[in-house]
Amino acid sequence: MAVFTTVTPDQASAWLGRYALGALADLEGIQSGIENTNYFLTTDGSGRDVGATGGRYVLTLFEKLTAAELPFYLGLMAHLADRGVPTPRPMPDTDGRWLGELNGKPAAVVARLSGRSVSTPSVRQCHALGRMLGAMHVAGADYPATMANPRGPRWWTATAPRLEGFLPAAERRMLEDEIAFQASHRFDRLPRGPIHADLFRDNVLFDVDSGEVGGVIDFYFACTDVLLFDVAVAVNDWCRADLADPSAGLDAHAAAALLDGYSLVRAFGDSEKLAWPAVLRAGALRFWVSRLFDFHLPRPGEIVHAHDPAHFRDLLAWHVASPGRIALPGA
Repeated sequence: MAVFTTVTPDQASAWLGRYALGALADLEGIQSGIENTNYFLTTDGSGRDVGATGGRYVLTLFEKLTAAELPFYLGLMAHLADRGVPTPRPMPDTDGRWLGELNGKPAAVVARLSGRSVSTPSVRQCHALGRMLGAMHVAGADYPATMANPRGPRWWTATAPRLEGFLPAAERRMLEDEIAFQASHRFDRLPRGPIHADLFRDNVLFDVDSGEVGGVIDFYFACTDVLLFDVAVAVNDWCRADLADPSAGLDAHAAAALLDGYSLVRAFGDSEKLAWPAVLRAGALRFWVSRLFDFHLPRPGEIVHAHDPAHFRDLLAWHVASPGRIALPGA
């Protein structure tokens, strides 16, 4: 399960005393996720600051991120919400603070968004996701805070040697070759800004009635990086040709829909079109290394289900063997 730190109803009720959100009505642990402890927290709606959230929130205890790091993430969520991007708005306590401490961990309450995630997105939903991602990048352009990517090239380069002893020879060579390939490509001149960096299907909620994106959640891998990397992460997850067979690669129609939707809001530049094949590979490499790390080097204690690293290994192999199969609009 994904509740690393237990919070009792009495503890949650005491915590809510710092807010003007009403009294606790229900507390439910959220079983998904691998980084933080999350609870659905429902109040009776009597608080003066309940507003449009209707007494529905998410309580998060941060298991790895520090109190010094968290203002970047909470500030970005508030910044995007203020500009119409459907993100979980952090709720201030009665002293105006977004962040506190609960059971020895940094903790925050954010608005709970409506909608539900989809496991097999349609072409229409991929197009909607692309439009939303473009809008998020445009809205984030004037966000002043910055945060280096915690799982970018420096991280995967430093982490790979720790994993080599767990891998067969062919996979070791593949990992070494891809890290060398990425090191030979510089993306520092590509457009940059705040990115989500983890925009998988389970982090997007769709409105049941409209079919549009109703919420984007889990910003705790967000960072300042190349915007195109965010697009690559989304395409690599949303546009799979066969969810049961990673070696099947990406579905060209779904990818075209997502990329066309994005370009309606923010056009891709020529430098991005040239870099796109390598950035797609970088997105696959990042999550292959992350899943290897979570699988072979889990943190002590109550670890959640670790995803199969082979998923992104096979997708990376497909990208290497199929350069140019997925192109940006106008390329």
